Amino acid sequence: MSSPAERYAAARRRAAQASAFPALDEFSLDLGFDLDDFQREACEALERGSGVLVCAPTGAGKTVVGEFAVHLALRGRPGGDEPAARRKCFYTTPIKALSNQKYHDLVDRYGAEQVGLLTGDNAINGDAPVVVMTTEVLRNMLYAGSATLEGLAYVVMDEVHYLADRFRGGVWEEVIIHLPESVTLVSLSATVSNAEEFADWLVTVRGETAVVVSEHRPVPLWQHMLVGKRMFDLFHDADAARKHDVHPELLRYTRDTMRRLELGEGRSAGPGGGRRGPRWRGPMRPDIVDRLDREGLLPAILFIFSRAGCDAAVQQCLAAGLRLTSPEERAEIRRVVESRVTAIPGEDLSVLGYWEWLDGLERGLAAHHAGMLPAFKEVVEELFVRGLVKAVFATETLALGINMPARCVVLERLVKFNGEAHVDLTPGEYTQLTGRAGRRGIDVEGHAVVVWSPETDPRHVAGLASTRTYPLRSSFRPSYNMAVNLVGSVGAAPARELLESSFAQFQADRSVVGLARQVQRNTETIEAYGAEAACHHGDFDEYFALRVAIADRERAIARQGQSQRKAAAVASLERLRVGDVIRVPSGRRAGLAVVLDPATGGFGEPRPLVLTQDRWAGRVTPGDFTTPAEVLTRIRVPKHFNHRSPAARRDLAAAVSGTGLDRHGGRRGGRSRQAAGEDHRLSQLRVELRAHPCHACPDREEHARWAERRRRLERDTEELRQRVSGRTGSLARTFDRIVALLTARGYLAADGEVTDAGRMLARIWTEADLLVAECLRRRVWDGLSPAELAAAVSVVVFEARRDVDERASLPRGGVADAVDETLKLWGDIEADEAARGLAVTREPDLGFAWPIYRWARGEALAKVLASGHQIDGEMPAGDFVRWARQVVDLLGQVADSGGASAELRGTARQAIAAVNRGVLAYHASA
Repeated sequence: MSSPAERYAAARRRAAQASAFPALDEFSLDLGFDLDDFQREACEALERGSGVLVCAPTGAGKTVVGEFAVHLALRGRPGGDEPAARRKCFYTTPIKALSNQKYHDLVDRYGAEQVGLLTGDNAINGDAPVVVMTTEVLRNMLYAGSATLEGLAYVVMDEVHYLADRFRGGVWEEVIIHLPESVTLVSLSATVSNAEEFADWLVTVRGETAVVVSEHRPVPLWQHMLVGKRMFDLFHDADAARKHDVHPELLRYTRDTMRRLELGEGRSAGPGGGRRGPRWRGPMRPDIVDRLDREGLLPAILFIFSRAGCDAAVQQCLAAGLRLTSPEERAEIRRVVESRVTAIPGEDLSVLGYWEWLDGLERGLAAHHAGMLPAFKEVVEELFVRGLVKAVFATETLALGINMPARCVVLERLVKFNGEAHVDLTPGEYTQLTGRAGRRGIDVEGHAVVVWSPETDPRHVAGLASTRTYPLRSSFRPSYNMAVNLVGSVGAAPARELLESSFAQFQADRSVVGLARQVQRNTETIEAYGAEAACHHGDFDEYFALRVAIADRERAIARQGQSQRKAAAVASLERLRVGDVIRVPSGRRAGLAVVLDPATGGFGEPRPLVLTQDRWAGRVTPGDFTTPAEVLTRIRVPKHFNHRSPAARRDLAAAVSGTGLDRHGGRRGGRSRQAAGEDHRLSQLRVELRAHPCHACPDREEHARWAERRRRLERDTEELRQRVSGRTGSLARTFDRIVALLTARGYLAADGEVTDAGRMLARIWTEADLLVAECLRRRVWDGLSPAELAAAVSVVVFEARRDVDERASLPRGGVADAVDETLKLWGDIEADEAARGLAVTREPDLGFAWPIYRWARGEALAKVLASGHQIDGEMPAGDFVRWARQVVDLLGQVADSGGASAELRGTARQAIAAVNRGVLAYHASA
């Protein structure tokens, strides 16, 4: 208990703070909780008139600082007369879901008349003194010189670390650079390791900016590892965590487990013998959830870096009979779900797996990933926040989304697929994922659990958990749209200077010093490697060049053989008929399969629909066949066979197994090397190699290892040199090249003025902005029906998740002609860009043309999803909705474009109406 003197002194301090910061005192009275030190420090800086950058962990309460900026704006100028003294505050967020959430929060606090919302989908009370919006909307306002900017005093940029996002991050920098000097900027960011560097840049472009960094988590986080059925603390105590010292008992137990696995490896090889490494079966997913439930650690988010893995996890928990909800909770879950899906037609719900999804929800289990219908994801989020869904299996996209804190977070693996390769999680990603654990005001502590496997070293996990390296890296680069907007608003020379003031250029200039030092170090190392590679028998550089030439030639021959094998596989699939039994030689679907639909015809490669003896039904591609598909026998497939019926699949799969054919066939023959041996150039190179004096050197392979190291380092060093020369003034140089290209194509006049075509380009907001503008100028899309226009437009926005070798087929007629013309225009643009040293516009992707065409024609969702050009069968509903929304967005730009004909604008509006139905109508109104 404090003494009267201490209480008196505290009261004096509070009175002094209240007189120095009256607005903050007023604001904090309504909060209902005491401000943390970092929140008070940031708010005081704001009230003094300074901009502020706040970096704090997820869930620490950064948004309080943004809400104080709203309070300052609504409070008006000190001593001013209402309402003239009242100022505006724009609250920007990276995604629509966050904008919607923040809008509702502010409406609850300040009332609907004071708060507006502007996103791509919604416009509510846009002239209100406080407007919540996506960052793109504010960027577009700044370029258009919107009257709404009048009286703007504060801009809150929530999740400002999004400026590192490869696709959209540049928008944040555009806004920060272009905001009027009179606007105070409030930047809210996750914990980043280079906050000071970012703040230094903010000071150069925005003036005085206070930096407030807090590492403190309001809810302590405990780290654990689950090894088999045993749970261990990762660290013994907080002191051990600071030193990265792993709990000794955990290290001892994992070492013993590894030893037992290695000793038992030879005995347990079994029919799959020859596999490397110990065989380890970790805890089953239902067992993990059950364990968390028994230990009071639910609700939990279990991160599985695969959409299919998330769906499979829910099915495994259902099959295990898990039930985490009470009868009252189940009734409430069903009520919420039924109220949210009323707008979705019944026939679509069955296609979307509604009943299985509802069964999982009623038991307190759900998946959450980008392949799900947005309506389903929103229901999962709502039920989880309300504590009705207890366990969510999610991909990492959840960590970037809306506020969904949990008591516990589980990481099944520490490796994820980044779209190109499987890579380890970074410390920043680990912190972001585990940051979800611990709900402020609900949980006393949060828990993060990593599931151990033989590839997971506890010391590596300790490093991830203890490191706070999440540097902010700019992704800003000039685009065609940005260039015409900049030139149109400030002129060419000032636009160039503006680009040079970007964070990207700021970081590039700072990094050149480090790169130059690295080049110097590499040069010295290359000389040392060269000395080690020297051979007294002769010129080893010459000998090594022959070895490299042979390796290159062998690779070229192998590629040629691969394309020939693929052509043979394509031809064999084209010959298949219904009832043919074939053997899929490799991949997840390896084994016997019967053809249900040969899917020949069309422009793309054949993708027959098959049923495997494991009861999987889906389409296979030539990529699944290392050798041509051979018809082994034929069986009868019932007329009108429904491959979606489990009973029908079971009966037909039994008939496939009943043929008595061997599932895997004979041993695969090795690939013939005859073709390689017959190549004249390769034979010649091998003769030269054997005749070279260095070939007889007993230390030849040791010299070759040093030569290979030197070759790799020389290649890396050349890249570094190019980066050094490219970084100095790099953005301004890129801008000059873009301006030259736009001038040559008639978007800018020779005197730097923006032409009519340029003004049209200035209102096109998409990655392929110049290609869209060229399509409009050349009237490529005129004369199409609404469904054809939707399909033709889709090729410039869609991008497949994974590369597909073969070209997708297209609806015949107008669509095919328009797409051919679009591809020709893209080829011209790409050649122009390559000639000027610019990053090339992405090639149009035809994979979404059939689905959006069929949808706009009113066909059923089942047929639409089945027509997607996917590697793994049907297009996920979530992907369909997301890409359809992007098509609608671009159609909306076409409908409003001054460069489009009246007929095309009308067709675009009709196409939007045709697309916005069923699951899309729900999403449009959500």
